[in-house]
Amino acid sequence: MDHAPSHPPVPDWRRRLSLYWKLTRGDRPIGWLLLLWPTWWGLWIAAEGVPPLWTWFVFSAGVWLTRAAGCVINDYADRWLDPHVERTKHRPLATGELRGREALAVFAVLMLVAFGLVLTLNRLTVLMSFVGVVLAASYPYLKRYTHLPQVYLGMAFGWGIPMAFAAVRGEVPAVGWLLYVANILWSTAYDTWYAMVDREDDLKMGSKSTAILFGELDLVANGVLYALMLTALLLVGQRVDLGPWYFGGLAVAAALIAYEFVIARKREREPCFRAFLHNHWVGLTIFAGLALDYALRAPAA
Repeated sequence: MDHAPSHPPVPDWRRRLSLYWKLTRGDRPIGWLLLLWPTWWGLWIAAEGVPPLWTWFVFSAGVWLTRAAGCVINDYADRWLDPHVERTKHRPLATGELRGREALAVFAVLMLVAFGLVLTLNRLTVLMSFVGVVLAASYPYLKRYTHLPQVYLGMAFGWGIPMAFAAVRGEVPAVGWLLYVANILWSTAYDTWYAMVDREDDLKMGSKSTAILFGELDLVANGVLYALMLTALLLVGQRVDLGPWYFGGLAVAAALIAYEFVIARKREREPCFRAFLHNHWVGLTIFAGLALDYALRAPAA
């Protein structure tokens, strides 16, 4: 009689590591990428081309660390809500596989490593990092008190932009703040797609979001947000004298955004989630146009 091969039990340390990886969304890189592209926009514009290698490394690693920390504190804040939401009920804190104190410890370690990297940069960047910590740690709690947590998400996850200017130039010029505003508009728009996925569950649990606030005007509101974001990016390009590669990238990004509305036009869960994921290509396209513009411009006489 044949028996199925038995698999050795998974060591407890390995199982816990996999739970921590899941807690930090290491298995879902989309959030990291949505933070990475605007941070790179800031670095490239601040440096007028390829930024210093160490600064680039600090910010790229910092994006992963702070995004992971943001996911952990979000799950800690939502551990009362996630078990009741279809998309989140299998997260480690929602299932009880990890405890709240473990999540707080992971959050602290991630933020300490990120802060250690920032300490290698100039004083202004270090000081600005404290604002970033407050934004990242407080964001998850806003959905209980306001319908605009998506706006605050953009403020928290885009803070790398003014920090990038501070690190490269020692100051944050007006164009740095304009780029920051563009990212807030973009983040609010793509996170509204995400909120539309959870709208029914959030209504039942009393949680708030822009998707609930916009209601039947959700597609119109998102169209306005994306239009304002592209307008802000056009103004950024004009202020720093970017050329056809950058503006061509914006045109392609606009076409990609239009496709998101085709995907999500019926407001169904899965298509709205696909529209959210699709923003990775929007961010990448804008960065590609920006980087090419700096790389291919004629050297100054």
